[in-house]
Formats: sequence, structure tokens, C-alpha cells
Amino acid sequence: MLDANGRRYPLIEGQLWAIGRGDGCTIMLDSRSVSRLHALIQRRDTGDFSLVDLGSRNGSFVNSRRVSVPVVLCDGDHVVFGDQELSFHNAQRANSPLEAPGADTRNAPTTSLHTHSLTTILVVDIRDFTPLARSVSEALLSQTIGTWFLKVGQIAQRLGSWAQKYIGDAMMAVWVHDDRMRIRTDLLRALHAVTDINNATAEINHTLPLPGPLRIGAGMNTGHAILGGTDYTALGDTVNAAFRLEAATKTLGLSVAIGDRTYNELALPPGSPFVRREVELKGYEALSTAWATSFDDLRLFLQATGELRG
Repeated sequence: MLDANGRRYPLIEGQLWAIGRGDGCTIMLDSRSVSRLHALIQRRDTGDFSLVDLGSRNGSFVNSRRVSVPVVLCDGDHVVFGDQELSFHNAQRANSPLEAPGADTRNAPTTSLHTHSLTTILVVDIRDFTPLARSVSEALLSQTIGTWFLKVGQIAQRLGSWAQKYIGDAMMAVWVHDDRMRIRTDLLRALHAVTDINNATAEINHTLPLPGPLRIGAGMNTGHAILGGTDYTALGDTVNAAFRLEAATKTLGLSVAIGDRTYNELALPPGSPFVRREVELKGYEALSTAWATSFDDLRLFLQATGELRG
């Protein structure tokens, strides 16, 4: 990061940098227009840097657009915090070196498209987001969604997600199954992510003055998808079904729904908390099989079976 006076703020050590005028901020900006803890920059495993506003009084802007959800920064972006103007430079991203021989790239994103990758897609959505947006200030809304996205992104990355995308009030995480022998391990890590994301959401409820509890739903589906591109995305019917499964949790009255293949690949021992349901997924003519459970039952089951850490 480079400010108008030529002062540089190198983003080298670590994965997370705080921006503000308070003590302890990596990027300290001496201006009353900047909040004590104004924003965060997070380096993702892909090498990208994301900017998250934390409900700052005067907002964060990238190329004159206010940041209300995490924004991926590009080399040369004009960034404003209050009345402080900076520019973001990431030349290394544009000229990244080749992987060293023998490096583990099993879960590394790529800009080239792969049309037949076996994946698991996890979609987590904030419930009743529109009423929430109408009932709180823009600053509190930004702080809520920014904090939530930051936490869920960190959880997904820690548990092996290939990439994450933030879509409105939802997060999509992708696990790529390059090793057929590791599919069950990958799926258990994704379920671990589900329970950790629910716990992180509960923590936000305790730390922010929201008018009601922040609630989420989760859908997970396994199958082939198109992967890659400059924004490290996943496309295809497997992805669409994951979003539909998450939406189906609202009618099922449960918090988590996984697809039939996901359930079969998990090969869970007796006592599984998942119940089989035939559901109507939007855009699909025939009924689909979903396996549904609650966050609490999933957590207790994984703890009881010793599978929580996959």
C-alpha cells in the first residue's frame, strides 16, 4: 500500500493487516476521519488480497465504490479510508513465480479452466438478511457482514477449501477432490467448516448490537464442476444444486442439507444425524434426495464419533 505522501505499507508478513488510527493497526492512518479499527486486508491462499470494511464511520472505498462486502484488490486500485487516499500494488501477483519442484499444489487455484473436476461445494447463507439490512445502520450492517465474511473465509481456508466466493449475503467454498482416496477426509473437513462457521456466527451475535440473532443455513453437494478462471470460480449443475439445497433448508426446517452423493461418499457410521428427505429444488423437474440435520446434532455427532477433525 502507498499513500499520497509516498509512505509505503508493505504487506509481507502474516495473512491479516488491520487499518485504522488505533494502536496496533498495521496501517496506521493519522486522521480523525479514520475509525480506530477501520478495515482489514486479508491475504488469501490464492495470493489475492481482500479488503473488508469493519463498519467504519466514514467508509472504505475502492475506485470510488463503497465497500460493504469483501472486495478483491487489484494492482493499481485507488483505495480511500475516510479522507486518506492510498494506492494498492501487487506486482508479485501478476508475476508470480512457478511452483518449486515437488510442491504440494493439490488444492491450489488456477486461472485455466478445468471442465471435469470432482468437487464439493459448500454454500452458507445468512437468513433474513433483507429485514436485517432495513433495521440497522449502514455502519453496523457493514461491520456485521464484513466480520462474518472474514471469519467464514478464514475457516474455509484453514480446512482446505480450494477457493471462496462472496455472493451477496452468502459464501461459497469449494473443495477439489484430486485424490480419490481423500474424498471422505475432504468431506469431513467441509462438515467441520460448517460447525465452525455456525460457532463463529454465534460469536458475532454476542459481540455486535444486532436487533436479533444472526442465523445461517448451509447446503453441500458433491459432483463434477468447471473450475478456474481469473476469479477462481466453480460453475455447473453441482454448484447450482448446492445453492438449491441451502435454500431447501428453509422448507425442511433444518439448518444443513447435503446431496445424495455427498452423503454416500461420507459413509457415516450408525447414528448419523442426517434424515433422508425428498425435496423439490428450484429449476429441477424431478424430486431430489437431500440429507438434512441441525447444526447442534451435526456437532454432537462429530464430537461423539471422534470425526470432528476429519
